[in-house]
Amino acid sequence: MIYKALYEWGAGQLKAAGIGEAALDARLLLEEICATDRSYLTVHGEEPVAEEKCRDYQEAIGTRSRHVPLQHILGYQEFMGLKFQVTRDVLIPRQDTETLVEEVMRYLHDGMRILDMCTGSGCILLSLLRYSNRCQGTGCDLSGKALAIARQNAGALGLEADFIQSDLFEKVTGKYEIIVSNPPYIPSGQIPGLMEEVREHDPLAALDGGEDGLDFYRKIIKEAGEYLYPGGMLFFEIGCDQAQAVSGYMEEAGYGEVMVCRDLAGLDRVVLGRLGG
Repeated sequence: MIYKALYEWGAGQLKAAGIGEAALDARLLLEEICATDRSYLTVHGEEPVAEEKCRDYQEAIGTRSRHVPLQHILGYQEFMGLKFQVTRDVLIPRQDTETLVEEVMRYLHDGMRILDMCTGSGCILLSLLRYSNRCQGTGCDLSGKALAIARQNAGALGLEADFIQSDLFEKVTGKYEIIVSNPPYIPSGQIPGLMEEVREHDPLAALDGGEDGLDFYRKIIKEAGEYLYPGGMLFFEIGCDQAQAVSGYMEEAGYGEVMVCRDLAGLDRVVLGRLGG
């Protein structure tokens, strides 16, 4: 089968299966399997595809048609211009979270110590280390499987970071200039209504934020001050309707300069504040 026809078949299969970005996913899977780039479809669309690659592509399309996330099929996700390995054991890095990294970078100076709470794949911490100099980073997560992925990502990027298995601050020691977290923040009752790719394939522990979605914010804010230097900063990713609640918790705990930042869609996405500011 020629390249263009194979792509059109894949896009049609995914559309029929109700995949939201069928054409894009079909193209990305074909490029991955054939080791081609975006221009190949236009320039070389009439070129034949080897039978083995056709079979591999058909299998990948079948998997995606069952609403397995594209990133789990590819085995990676790009985030902040870097490639991160992902599996079912970690939350897939999302563009919304780049807003969190970008806000931290506004305040990050060379040589700072960073703690990433609920680190998952390590994408937040490792991005911050990659785009700074001589910073020291610690990633903390309850899941040993997630930490194994984070360590592999650090190695692949040539970065050094400490990763510790801990129930929030249970095994954390020392102090930091910056604590950053993208904690679970989906209210428990909303999880059954999430899209299938998220509900069935992201780890539940990385999604479920308790009855109101705010359990982890309350716990982290309550303890974070013990691990921040005076004037240190705490950064959170939040759900788009959680800014007022999280800001209030931070102000009650003694954080000043509390700010809410929006993502590219104009939705509240980050809350930050300075200890004793």
